[in-house]
Amino acid sequence: MSAADATEQWPLGKELAEGKTKRIMEVVGKDDLVQLVAKDAITAHNGVRKGQMEGKGVIATTTCAAVFQYLQAVGVRTAFVQQVADNSLLCRSCDMIPIEWVTRRVATGSFLKRNPGVKEGYRFTPPKLEEFYKDDAAGDPQWSEEQVLAAGFSGGGVTVGPDQLQLMKSTTLMVFTVLERLWASMDVALVDMKIEFGVDRATGELLVADVIDNDSWRLWPAGDKRLQRDKQLFRDAAAVTPEVMRDLKKNYQWVADQLTGFNARRANYLAVIMMGSASDAEHAAKITRCLTELGVSSVTRVSSAHKGTEETLRIVAEYEGGGRPVVFIAVAGRSNGLGPVLSGNTAFPVINCPPPPVNDTDVFSSLRTPSGLGCSTVLYPQAAALAAAGAFALSDPLLWSRLAVRRLTHWVQLNKADAAAREKATECGGEGAGDAGKQ
Repeated sequence: MSAADATEQWPLGKELAEGKTKRIMEVVGKDDLVQLVAKDAITAHNGVRKGQMEGKGVIATTTCAAVFQYLQAVGVRTAFVQQVADNSLLCRSCDMIPIEWVTRRVATGSFLKRNPGVKEGYRFTPPKLEEFYKDDAAGDPQWSEEQVLAAGFSGGGVTVGPDQLQLMKSTTLMVFTVLERLWASMDVALVDMKIEFGVDRATGELLVADVIDNDSWRLWPAGDKRLQRDKQLFRDAAAVTPEVMRDLKKNYQWVADQLTGFNARRANYLAVIMMGSASDAEHAAKITRCLTELGVSSVTRVSSAHKGTEETLRIVAEYEGGGRPVVFIAVAGRSNGLGPVLSGNTAFPVINCPPPPVNDTDVFSSLRTPSGLGCSTVLYPQAAALAAAGAFALSDPLLWSRLAVRRLTHWVQLNKADAAAREKATECGGEGAGDAGKQ
């Protein structure tokens, strides 16, 4: 979208706030939206070191948009709406929680200064999570979880309590994990990163907010610190010279190019649902719907391994020679010869998912296969789709991340249900209700 188009569709109002690297602008007539306009400024050491990089605002906006688009594609809730200009993002209007959440995979930087004796390169498994209160004058001090709770931060009608704290912790680790997987697919180590949260003023939802760009992390290609592509060059330079800024800009552009290039990729794998009979169509359709929800392409075929063995093997050969990764899902009941025949004639994974009704005798034809066959058996359409997606996810960070974020989504749903149950118990004066949310 051109600057003129953005100005017409999302007219800017007054400036709401200004930070070191961006301006937050009102969107006329849209109280629930703001624009984040990136500046060409770059800072380090809590603003002590400052510089100007021509074009940084555009590069940072491109990077941030690519990151948030990826996070939203895998199911992470963010304040990002869309990129509306070369240097501007349209976002949900949020009350920001003044905490920087830092996740570390490798010990380096300020962690080493605060923890003498720890050697650089020490790997945290699971990742190390830290919280820092945003206060430049005080040097952004590290806080404990208890301090975050004691502060009583609130916004959008929500006060940060134990539930909100746990949501921010879990989301922070998930964001790091999925971006780590993304960068690893490009042979780049995500060493550490920081994110922030805000409460949507219109909905009260806690969202990943602010920006995530090349100022937000450390990136070491091939895991080698000497190849770093992040802001560390600016932090470590003896002086901010034109040569330093030139090399820094190359690094920032490289990061933006990698991310936009990745988002342009298209998945090339396919789930082939093989039905032993047209009567299995309803069961196969349920598997298709589950695969579609996960973002996995599929096709349905019909062939009987008993009555049309030659045609079944021809279909296998068709996909063996197709040049793309395939998982076969065999939908056949009674005496299931389809799954074992597929498994015996392809190196691709085969998953048996017999249609209902499934009795104990019939399912043994899927479970007790001849030796040398590796087909697995599940009974439910969603289980078949998840098993197929899991196989593809080994080589696709986007799909892997979708599956990982599902765990966070399930936790959020359970936590909301638990919160509602606690609130109801409090209203009814149930035993222990007054302390239920204070553990």
